[in-house]
Amino acid sequence: MFREFRKFILRGNVVDLAVGVIIGAAFNGVVQSLVSMITALLPTKGGTKFANAHFFIFGKDVVYGPFVNALISFLLIALVVFFLVVQPINKLTELAMRNKDTEEPTTKKCEFCLSEIPKAATRCKFCTSKLEVSKSKAT
Repeated sequence: MFREFRKFILRGNVVDLAVGVIIGAAFNGVVQSLVSMITALLPTKGGTKFANAHFFIFGKDVVYGPFVNALISFLLIALVVFFLVVQPINKLTELAMRNKDTEEPTTKKCEFCLSEIPKAATRCKFCTSKLEVSKSKAT
């Protein structure tokens, strides 16, 4: 059982996920300090800290500062993830797909009914016509 657990832990996906979580937690600390600098610049009533900002409604004290702090943190993290992770991965995927298009096709058109069939086919599965064997067919 320990051997299976070790194999599971040392798989690439688990290690990548662990590294991502650790870096994400460290990045969260950076974002939180940036948010505290940003919210220090925002005006509040009575000169209190923004995290303690509140208003009264129906005789109740509603604290909205922590929500705004969390919202700003979320937006900053989403921006960084989008521009530093999602965009580069999309570009790499696009480049990889562009290179795949240059590979040799695996299908051909039937010369009789023009249906798309596997390149190695000797008979069309649609019109059952006998086809010429392609010269590049691997034996």
